[in-house]
Amino acid sequence: MINSVLKIITSRTFLEIVVFPGFLNVLLSAAFLTWLERKVIARVQLRIGPLYAGMWGILQPIADGVKLLFKEMILPELADAKLLMLCALGLMMLAAAPIVAIPFGEGLVIANMDVGLVFVFAVLSLFPSVVLLIGWGSNSKYSFLGGLRSLFQQVAYEIPMWLSVLGIVMLTGTLNLTEIVRAQQKVWFVIPQILGFAVFFTAALAELERTPFDLPEAETELVMGWMTELSGATFMVGFLAMYTKLYVMCALITTLFLGGWSGPSIVPEPLWVVLKTFLVAGVIVIIRGTFPRVRVDILLRTGWTRLLLLALANVFVTVIMIWLGFGWVWRV
Repeated sequence: MINSVLKIITSRTFLEIVVFPGFLNVLLSAAFLTWLERKVIARVQLRIGPLYAGMWGILQPIADGVKLLFKEMILPELADAKLLMLCALGLMMLAAAPIVAIPFGEGLVIANMDVGLVFVFAVLSLFPSVVLLIGWGSNSKYSFLGGLRSLFQQVAYEIPMWLSVLGIVMLTGTLNLTEIVRAQQKVWFVIPQILGFAVFFTAALAELERTPFDLPEAETELVMGWMTELSGATFMVGFLAMYTKLYVMCALITTLFLGGWSGPSIVPEPLWVVLKTFLVAGVIVIIRGTFPRVRVDILLRTGWTRLLLLALANVFVTVIMIWLGFGWVWRV
């Protein structure tokens, strides 16, 4: 019995799921992103940021997590506490689930699915429904308005995001994320698919509810959006889920457009993925510190009209590239 347990624990599949690129990697990266964002935003605003918890304040996320774990959960009188707890955990699982299909190296992927791209988008599309449930279960007008905004926003930007990667699928002829990375050994897709990259990146900002598309949170209007009534451990899990989704989305951008693990062999393949992922995350953080929030009507109109048309234009450009005979460069 003990030998069987040890064999399972030491197996490569178990280590990939639990340690890297699985749960522990996602959890620590999301926690690190909270620190990175606070430090970068502080520098943009001529402040210092986290300082005392560990060197350069790097242990501040752990300190905040411990504090929130021991804080009392205070909920509105008619709020559904069980629903809020389940939905917060559900958000965390939905945010972390796409990592199983994202490759961090040649053969270093938890589930090498032929429809990996469809799986990632299918899981991410469930996010708005759970957010709306949190807003509804909180029995608060601020939370419910935040949940409705999140639903409208993410539905409006999901379609352009899906269409923006259609050009990559057309050039490679596959939905397998590992094969998509292999197809970029000569030229990364950010070059021939620059229009698709711009659409995907913009839609990702809206999906992540990041500035300038942070209408669902909108601290000056809705206190904390759909997370207004979350407190203690539920707030910690919901907050961590958003940063987990940020890490996963940046890893997906790296996989689709920035060549994944490809780079000089002097650096290990998984490290290339991590470095590119945090580079994309750093750009998103800087955008938060420099851009104002857009109006809700502009946000929705941009998603349903401009981005949708640009995504369709990218498909048309890809068709011309294939017709001119350039498709062989990325064909797997």
